Amino acid sequence: MDDVAASLGISKRTLYEVFSDKESLLEACVLKKQAEGDCYVEGVYAQSGNVLEVILAVFQRHIEIFHKTNKRFFEDMKKYPKIYAMVKNRHDNDSEKVLSFFKSGVEQGIFRDDVNFGIVNLLVRSQFDVLLDTDICNEYPFIEVYESIMFTYLRGISTEKGAKMLEGFIQEYRKSRIG
Repeated sequence: MDDVAASLGISKRTLYEVFSDKESLLEACVLKKQAEGDCYVEGVYAQSGNVLEVILAVFQRHIEIFHKTNKRFFEDMKKYPKIYAMVKNRHDNDSEKVLSFFKSGVEQGIFRDDVNFGIVNLLVRSQFDVLLDTDICNEYPFIEVYESIMFTYLRGISTEKGAKMLEGFIQEYRKSRIG
C-alpha cells in the first residue's frame, strides 16, 4: 500500500480511508476494469461488421492494458485467493456469451462449423489459467505468450475467409509493433 499511495501522490492514511486493505483495492480495480471491458465490447460489437473484428479489437485493447499494467498487479492477484477466484469465475461466467459469439462467427462464415466451441473454449481458458498460474512469463514475454495463444486459437477455428482476415490483421499488427 506504501507504493500505491506514493505513486498516487497521496498519504497512506487517505488510501486506507477509501480501501480497508490491499485486497479491497485489488477487488475495486478488477471490477472497474471488467465493467470498462464490458462497455468496450458492447461498443465495438455495435459498430463492427463481424465477430472477428470484435475479437481482434478486444485483443488489441488487452495488449494496451497489459502494457500499462504493472507486473506486480498480476503477482499480487495470486496472493489474494478471493481476487484470483473472482477473475477465474468471471471467465467461467462469460463462457455462454463466448459460445454465442462463436456461433455468430459460424453464421457469418468466419469460423468453421465443425468445431466444438465448448471444448475449444475450455482449452483456451485453461491456457490462460496456465499463463496466470505459472512462471512462464519469467521465460517468455507476457505479450508473446498471449499472442501465441490467441493467434494459434483463431487460426485453428477460422474458415478460409476468416483466416484471410486474421492474417491481414496480424501483418498490420506486427508492422505497427515494429514501427
